Amino acid sequence: MIRKLAIAAGIAALGLTATACNTVKGAGEDIQSVGQAGEDAID
Repeated sequence: MIRKLAIAAGIAALGLTATACNTVKGAGEDIQSVGQAGEDAID
């Protein structure tokens, strides 16, 4: 019983970690695109 619970918790943690990485990557891409748009506006 405890082993199944530990495995389920590990899988859930892995899923949350993968989601967080995608969110941070998306935020970085958004910031990069804003910077590019600002640079284009200045030029």
